[in-house]
Amino acid sequence: MRSVLIEAPGKIVVETVPDPTLPGPDGAVVAVQTTAICGSDLHFYEGDYPLAQPVPLGHEAVGTVVEVGPAVRSVRTGDRVLVSSVAGCGACAGCATADPVTCVSGPRIFGSGALGGAQSEFLAVPAADFQLLRIPDGIDTETALLLTDNLATGWAGAQRADIPAGGTVAVLGLGAVGLCAVRSAIAAGAGTVFAVDPVPGRRDRAARCGATPVEPSAAAAAVFEATGGRAAASVIDAVGNDTTMTAALNLVRAGGTVSVIGVHDLNPFPFPALVSLVRSVTLRMTTAPVQRTWPELIPMINAGRLDTAGIFTDTRPLGDAPAAYAAVAARSADCLKIALTI
Repeated sequence: MRSVLIEAPGKIVVETVPDPTLPGPDGAVVAVQTTAICGSDLHFYEGDYPLAQPVPLGHEAVGTVVEVGPAVRSVRTGDRVLVSSVAGCGACAGCATADPVTCVSGPRIFGSGALGGAQSEFLAVPAADFQLLRIPDGIDTETALLLTDNLATGWAGAQRADIPAGGTVAVLGLGAVGLCAVRSAIAAGAGTVFAVDPVPGRRDRAARCGATPVEPSAAAAAVFEATGGRAAASVIDAVGNDTTMTAALNLVRAGGTVSVIGVHDLNPFPFPALVSLVRSVTLRMTTAPVQRTWPELIPMINAGRLDTAGIFTDTRPLGDAPAAYAAVAARSADCLKIALTI
């Protein structure tokens, strides 16, 4: 099969590798039809994470089940499914909460070296009853891909931000996850959502969703003016670097919550512990409980309460992955998220 691999920072290749085999009696093999490039994939592309060997990339996949183990009950061959980006064993007390992050054996993420990469023609999925969801009626391919990670992450970030009814929220970073967080915050009842990003076109996209766009250098003044000097009740950081995490802690009010859903690099963050303690700031770091979000998000999408349109800005064939990665890494207004078709 063909698979997208990263050989070195900035070097993406599409190689022929062996087809995956069934990963045990509770597993399945999915023929991937559409996958996507996530902002967190760029940490490999930009050299934030070390590479001891080529890594098959990707953790967002929609496809058709082509093989199932004898213990699988929820899906069968021929079913069209989406795959949770985060995997758990599916059988422990942690997975019983529908949150793979709390798996007793530890969560694993597709496309990070622990499991196969979703940017491939086939994907082996362990614990298929836990990881796979038959795509419901009314859910299109792009929405299904967002449910594998980005929308689940944005929604979890908003849920864990303690947004009060009518409260003021700031979302830092307007990539795919950030825009999902903006829409989730609005759906969760926020009064004003400040959408903060250095790229004007990305701010314009957030404004069309109902957010108040602001460039990073003007964010503090705008938020403080809008709140009478009190600052934001909730801040969602969808970037996760030192600059945005520091800005988030400066934008949140005393007693407020900072919800970090952006992926940090491997360097320590200089956390201002004393100031945060004195101000009684709550800090939450979240890897999305993807499976737990599905029963919440799918009815909202089908009811028209949460819009998923306009997050994907381009679709390319799998063979164009090297150019697609370069386009996503440019972080332009015109290229927000790219789907790869197989």
